[in-house]
Amino acid sequence: MSTNTVQVEREVSKGCPQGSCYGPGFWNSNISRLNLEFRKKTKAIAFADDLLIAVKAESIRKAENITNTEMNKILIWTKNKIKFNEQKSKVMVISRRKRKENKEISVYMNNKPLEHAQKIKYLGIIIDSKLNFREHIMYI
Repeated sequence: MSTNTVQVEREVSKGCPQGSCYGPGFWNSNISRLNLEFRKKTKAIAFADDLLIAVKAESIRKAENITNTEMNKILIWTKNKIKFNEQKSKVMVISRRKRKENKEISVYMNNKPLEHAQKIKYLGIIIDSKLNFREHIMYI
């Protein structure tokens, strides 16, 4: 029985290739330096290669303004270090209140609007905009 091995080589000029043994360490060392001065009601949560920004505000428009300001801080900090993929990034308004205002929120990354979602999957848990977890229960 013979086995054929194909060896693929590629020069890496910056960053780490996805799936490499250095990838998680590179991400952790970079993201641990994300000690920006966020507003009081903003929280940045990083786990593995995911980054979640949570903003608490009194209205949708205030949340939109704060989120865009905080996103700009992050993008300025990451310039030439980490590139976030705006196609994989989503924005969601979480509220149990029955508001009469428009719940669509315009948040931008790299000058492109992020997709508005009614539910997201984060770290294996499906979170919906009402925090009732029906979608996650159905998924399980």
